[in-house]
Amino acid sequence: MLISNGARVNRATNRAVRCLAVGAGCCALALLVPVAQPVAQQQAELIIRNGLIVNAEGRMMADIRVRDEKIVEIAAKVAATPGAREIDAAGMFLLPGIVDTHTHLPLDVSIAPNPKGNQDNIITGGGAALAGGITLLGDFIAIGKEDPDVYADRNIALIHKNSLADVYIHASVNPVDVPKGSPPDPLTQRKTFDALAARGIVSTGEDMMARESYDKNSLAWMQLFRVSGEAGVVSMIHAEDYSIMADAQQRLATLNEGTGLTLKNFAQSSPMIAEVLAVQRSVAIAEATGSPIYILHTTSGRALAVIEDAQRRGLIVYCETRPWNLFGTDQGYQKPDGGIYVGGPPLRPKWDQDVIWDDIRRGIIHTIGTDHTAFSKESKLEPTQTILDKRMGQNTLQDYPPMMFSEGVMKDRITLEEMVAVTSTNAAKIFGMYPRKGVIQVGSDADIVVWDPTKKKILNDEDQLSRAGYSTYAGKEVTGLPITTIRRGEVVYDHGKILAKPGSGKFIPGSRFQRPTLRPLENPTR
Repeated sequence: MLISNGARVNRATNRAVRCLAVGAGCCALALLVPVAQPVAQQQAELIIRNGLIVNAEGRMMADIRVRDEKIVEIAAKVAATPGAREIDAAGMFLLPGIVDTHTHLPLDVSIAPNPKGNQDNIITGGGAALAGGITLLGDFIAIGKEDPDVYADRNIALIHKNSLADVYIHASVNPVDVPKGSPPDPLTQRKTFDALAARGIVSTGEDMMARESYDKNSLAWMQLFRVSGEAGVVSMIHAEDYSIMADAQQRLATLNEGTGLTLKNFAQSSPMIAEVLAVQRSVAIAEATGSPIYILHTTSGRALAVIEDAQRRGLIVYCETRPWNLFGTDQGYQKPDGGIYVGGPPLRPKWDQDVIWDDIRRGIIHTIGTDHTAFSKESKLEPTQTILDKRMGQNTLQDYPPMMFSEGVMKDRITLEEMVAVTSTNAAKIFGMYPRKGVIQVGSDADIVVWDPTKKKILNDEDQLSRAGYSTYAGKEVTGLPITTIRRGEVVYDHGKILAKPGSGKFIPGSRFQRPTLRPLENPTR
């Protein structure tokens, strides 16, 4: 039975589907064949019955049959198979596995973390991801002057050895200008990106406009953007202007005998206009080169207006935002635990937060990236920190999807279809993995989240699987939670337990960029 078609389902329909989920009389998932041991086991066949399938384009009540990692049948009633495992998802939503476009998770787990640095790796962060319904992680991995095939071989091997979630790679680049007569930087050469794209690595990032080295090597960066785009590689830009931020920080350092550098002034140390200028430069690069440009973690309404103008002019400019900016404002820096919220670009006033939600609804913002970096709570709150010596990043992998559903769908800011688009489908399309990922349909990987829309929970530090050991949203009550996460047909998270083994995740190659069809932009209501 088709419940609705199209990404723009009205709010009354959302409420009706919530009532349907409650009325089905099953507020908890019934596993007809329970998991016998706390380890993930690949089943020959899996059948999911009675769930409400939700894709970016609509909803449908149906059963799903999974075999050999793929969805092989979707029908109103799938025939039983001897020996198959069955999940009764009555009253539940079945969502495509979530794609996190933006993580910082080391792949080599043999290297111990710095006590004051990122505590997570691809195993510990991967467990937190699966608990949140995230089945595919976009991970930033630095590439230097090494051969692209050597880089690909090493990192793909580490994924296949260690990862719980599936992973795709963003190659973190830092090109440099060279003296005349010297060999060119390999990161300014088309052959480098052709080689990466041939291995399924089809994006770079974070391309750091926020660092002094960007301006010192601006010609090399321009050459990189041009040749990488020609090779079908997407450039992901951290869009903040270094000079504006450096000037702001120098001025804060002169206030009150240096006390102006307190983290309470973090928002002033990275002014909104620094983001606006850098986004304008990024749009100009897209126009000058014709290359696909992806703006990371956009935070301000004014920057979003620049991006919308570029999109309406037909430029290839994509936009990511971050959970922090959906669920917090710059007032967080004034709290006793204000260090928890430090990350660049910073939190903005509530007006900007409202614009972000509206621009998800209107299709300006395409993706959500957590920017997950797991400093410990003690490190984040270490009292000697200043704006010049700070811990940049938050732990949001596990709790952001329930927050997104509770604060977005349940409060009628966005529809469930819009949530699926921005958390899964659009990313799979932009990075060349659709329809393998980002959709529940025959032939796709069986990445499915069984979601209970009625289950409530107060988020807390104790349940966190990340080594950060804290929840950014501790104390917040959410409605709607992932109950079971299925990655390529394997139940990898179920009712609070991680079942996946390290090495069960796969590297997922992307295809060279071809401009995808995304839903048309809606006009503003503000």
